[in-house]
Amino acid sequence: MIQVLSATWALLIGIFMLMIGNGLQGTLLGLRGGLAGFSNVEMSFVMSAYFLGFLAASRMVPGMIRRVGHVRVFAAMGSTISAVLILYPALVEVWAWTIGRALIGFCFCGVYITAESWLNAAASNENRGKALSLYMIVQMAGIVLAQYVVFKADVSGFVVFIIPSVLVSLAFAPILLSVQPTPAFALTKPLSIRKLINASPLACAGMFLLGGVFAAQFGMSAVYGTRMGLSVGQISLMVSVVYIAALILQYPIGWLSDRVDRRILIMALAAIGAFGALLAFMMGNWYPAILMGAALVGGTSNPLYSLLIAYANDYLDREDMAAASGGLLFINGLGAISGPFITAKAMDTIGPGGFWVLIVALMLVLALYALWRMTQRPTHAAVTGMEMMSAVVATPAVTEMAAEQQASEDQA
Repeated sequence: MIQVLSATWALLIGIFMLMIGNGLQGTLLGLRGGLAGFSNVEMSFVMSAYFLGFLAASRMVPGMIRRVGHVRVFAAMGSTISAVLILYPALVEVWAWTIGRALIGFCFCGVYITAESWLNAAASNENRGKALSLYMIVQMAGIVLAQYVVFKADVSGFVVFIIPSVLVSLAFAPILLSVQPTPAFALTKPLSIRKLINASPLACAGMFLLGGVFAAQFGMSAVYGTRMGLSVGQISLMVSVVYIAALILQYPIGWLSDRVDRRILIMALAAIGAFGALLAFMMGNWYPAILMGAALVGGTSNPLYSLLIAYANDYLDREDMAAASGGLLFINGLGAISGPFITAKAMDTIGPGGFWVLIVALMLVLALYALWRMTQRPTHAAVTGMEMMSAVVATPAVTEMAAEQQASEDQA
């Protein structure tokens, strides 16, 4: 672990600053959209645009890393994020926010691909769970701090947007000034979605389902809080609880995942997250139950993200990891892109509690699928290439992607 930290400390500092900006912009737009009178449908368009950018970046950024390297890609994405954050309060229009969210989605996806491939290259199968847990802890800490800024600031003003813009601008300074070695980007190579799915169906299915969970949790939580009549302080606390729980549980879960079958943890965490969302839905307007549900969902969904990445990379070569990060984020974006629309529709049909209903369904499906996958692949991580190629594909959307990829390869 000391070796991993010595090679990635500058990256982790940069991620911390970036995540303050990301944590602020998601919550701020939900609150500011309510003040501007945007409807559920309009806000769902704004929030979904983030994942359109995410999808585009997941296919383009691995190639950028191969051409110019991790450091330059990280710096370019950070500077663009900083510019967009400044433009949000200047153009309070649905179309402008939609474009801005798409750009920020593209850039944050690029940041994640860069960071995750960098960390995976520095880690081994024996410590990958802990390494990715540290990465997620840094993310959560930045997002929790962002909620404190939201609580203290005037969300109708400009300053609350300027602060994250400045932090994001400074985020890549430690990396640019560091003398620590970065991964040899010339050695990275492309990895098709089909091969990624064959290598780890569970990781791909899990990322698809988590995309919907994150779209609701990250994109629509402030909208949910507004519709429930919660104050700004209560909404900030609810969002903070999501990430505080993840912050507390992330490293213990990562440590445990390096010692047991990761699929057992994936199944258990998904089931606990489903229970937490169900509890919040059934208890209705009782605020302590809302906080408890937020804690259980956040404390399971965020560790699940790093757990699924670690599980997928257990079956990949190091030179595949940058492309694999892009592929997993592409699948995550596919799951997330319709999340705000479905959440908004559920909230319009069921009421604000529809926010929790969607999370219950997604987490329960992930738990059941993980249980089924444990009957399909041996526990031992040393799976042969033939076994990988014969693995069953997870979901209809991912199956269709794989079929299209295979068709294009056959035509070629």
